[in-house]
Amino acid sequence: MTARLSARLAGVLASLMLALAPAPRALAQSAPEADPDQSQQLYQQALQSISEGRKNDASETLMRLIEQEPQHAGAWLEVALIQCELGHAEEAERLFTTIEERFKPSRGILDLIAGARATGCAQWHRYAQSSFSFGRGIDQNVNQGATVNTYTTANLTGTPVELPLTDDFLPKHDQYTLLTADYLSDLTPNGTIGFAQFQGRRYDRLGRYNSSSLFLGFDTPWRYGNWTLHGSATVGLITLGTGLYQRQTQVQARVGPPLPLPGSMQFSVTTGLTHVDYMTLSNFNANTWELRGQFNYRLEEDSASASLAYLDDRATGARPGGDRRGWLFTSQWRRRLSDSLNGELAYTRQTWNSSSAYSPGFINEVRAQTTQVLRATLTYPLSQTQSIQLEARQVRNRENISIFQYNDRQLQLSWQWQGL
Repeated sequence: MTARLSARLAGVLASLMLALAPAPRALAQSAPEADPDQSQQLYQQALQSISEGRKNDASETLMRLIEQEPQHAGAWLEVALIQCELGHAEEAERLFTTIEERFKPSRGILDLIAGARATGCAQWHRYAQSSFSFGRGIDQNVNQGATVNTYTTANLTGTPVELPLTDDFLPKHDQYTLLTADYLSDLTPNGTIGFAQFQGRRYDRLGRYNSSSLFLGFDTPWRYGNWTLHGSATVGLITLGTGLYQRQTQVQARVGPPLPLPGSMQFSVTTGLTHVDYMTLSNFNANTWELRGQFNYRLEEDSASASLAYLDDRATGARPGGDRRGWLFTSQWRRRLSDSLNGELAYTRQTWNSSSAYSPGFINEVRAQTTQVLRATLTYPLSQTQSIQLEARQVRNRENISIFQYNDRQLQLSWQWQGL
């Protein structure tokens, strides 16, 4: 997404400059009177479509705007640049010539048009972005070991029995190496993107907890009037130790209703279904349905988001504890601390409540779980494409079944590279 936004930034700024240029008097007098509010709304819709990569939608909206307000110079320039990016060379040249003859643009706009001509409009230009990171970290509880050393249960006569936990159930500390790689690219001229994400973690001593994951998917946007819609599908594989541990498939739909929100605030509703197969565990496969509402807020120096989701997790077999339901709250705040330092704070709180006893006859409690994660990150850019990141994470998992309760702290330093 960053590549697409940066690639369009020059065009958007140029549009704003050209829109300020006075239209010829004859053109202004002969143009039909337009509703300023409606014209501004159409222009904002077009810019939103451009930022999301929906070039065809943006072009259609801009042409509607030009029909209503022929002297809107910014719309003429944007639609010309879009036609050039889509590879429609003849149409782009016709629009560039019209701009030069009707609007007498400034030298900066003429240079922009000359640059587009020099680059060529012979074919659609696909935007792509990739990133890679390498990190070292410390994990104080690799295996999510319990905060207690014993577990109290009852024998057949009802007498409490205290059982000591084996070493496998107690916290284990280790250091690790982390590799990540991400790639996304346009698949169509109207904003559909494909993506791939890989992550691998290797511990220095506890090799049986090594993990890796690979996710592939796509996301496609639509617009219906002032409503926006994104549909996505993802498939993923997760390994643990030396074998395949989990397989996931997910479909999601995100809707952005046209609410009258202040400033740079946006609201969206997401619904989705995730299916998980556990390759080495019996009766743990499940389908999870999600309904999420999310607010996003962005300023020049700050950005923030908060979401609340209801989760319904249905087991496909005789899973311990049966079905479960819960809530997930997430919040995130990013801020530019200085010209050379960015900070981020994130908080997550997830609750799960099972529907039946976890293991009747041995663990008779109905499991109730609350997990809180606090994360803080500092990022220092080394160049336009490279940065150093320091991340601290704390996890507190509270449960009514003591052997599942755990704490964890992690500290990680990584080098990151991002390119277009």
